[in-house]
Amino acid sequence: MTPAPLSRGRAWLVAVFATLAMSVSYVDRQVMAAIAASVRKALSMDAAQYGLLAAAFSMAYLVGAPLAGMLVDKVGARRGLVAAIVTWSVVSAVHALVPTFAALFVLRIVLGLAESPSFPAAAQAVKRALPEGDRSAAFGLLFTGSSLGAAIAAPLAISLDVAFGWRTAFLIASAVGMVWLPAWLFVTAPKDLRAVLATAGEAPVAKPRGLLSDPAVHRAIILVLASAPALMFMYIWMPQYFELGRGVPKPMLPRYLWLPPLMTDVGMVGFGIAASRMERRALPGHRRSHVDLVLAAAAMEAALVLVPHVEGTWPAVLLVGLSGAGGGGLYTLLTADMMARIDPARVSAAGGLTAAAQSLVYVALNPLVGRWIDFSHSYDGSMVMLGAVAIPGAIAWSAWSPRRETLLSLRAK
Repeated sequence: MTPAPLSRGRAWLVAVFATLAMSVSYVDRQVMAAIAASVRKALSMDAAQYGLLAAAFSMAYLVGAPLAGMLVDKVGARRGLVAAIVTWSVVSAVHALVPTFAALFVLRIVLGLAESPSFPAAAQAVKRALPEGDRSAAFGLLFTGSSLGAAIAAPLAISLDVAFGWRTAFLIASAVGMVWLPAWLFVTAPKDLRAVLATAGEAPVAKPRGLLSDPAVHRAIILVLASAPALMFMYIWMPQYFELGRGVPKPMLPRYLWLPPLMTDVGMVGFGIAASRMERRALPGHRRSHVDLVLAAAAMEAALVLVPHVEGTWPAVLLVGLSGAGGGGLYTLLTADMMARIDPARVSAAGGLTAAAQSLVYVALNPLVGRWIDFSHSYDGSMVMLGAVAIPGAIAWSAWSPRRETLLSLRAK
């Protein structure tokens, strides 16, 4: 039996706490990026080894996200998020004890596996709690969790590193999840909310084979592969770029590093709201594909190619932020579009596949970026290459228009 719909206010409360779960996830994973220069120095690592660490996390996430998505479709978003956050918080705390690069490599793999349910579970919570007309805006809010976490992680971790050392930064940052946990359990405690977030309910859990042959998923993955590289630079390499590439003193980094994630949030929310407004104005039985919004977001993300050509720290920070805003907008649009075209029972598994596609980009490119930096002693070439792929990917996504009868049949479900 399908649970009764939630009131709009309570549904948005679920979306807010699902977003905060994503923030906790990114705080734990972004600590490493924020204090990478200190960790590299302490463990005698070069840029190529750091790239391998980033790839190790992403490889584990690549493997874990689709499996975690299917598991969350069975156990529900409420329990899935609780189990995941407790696990990855413990793993993140153990980072404070690592003695060698090899030990850190193993821990990054374990952390990637532990965090793999985060997006599938949060996406399921949003899809199941909110009505269709609010979902694009809600997915925009959901994606702000990642950049909000990054915005918190950088100043927090760097300040702790400067004051107490990088091991303390790992330890204290890992406690953020324990603050979120009781609040999530309290908000989702009412019986009707537990019913909404418990299991998929509308249909049997989809088999992975069915999703892998779904054109809506294929189309979304194309845009993920195009938009992930520039965002990867912001999340994984930006702190090192400004500290080691532009010579910004470490104590000054928090002054700058909060802005690009905040601009990414603005892009996610802004494009999500714009898409939701267009959907509410669409004719019955039709769905807007948001091609114009996708192309605009891709043009913004490509701004990363201009960063090496500007003087001064603030202009470079603003361009990285503009790129992040465009990339965040693309993720919001592709996710909302995909989720509207698939069965409700497939939500978490589909989210796991797009998260896996993002991880595939990180696995392939992070070691290459590290080696290029060691070889060229510059970050500039990497930024140009990573930012350039957004526009052709957006054009490919826009040219692939799903058939009208497919849209109508899916919307009728």
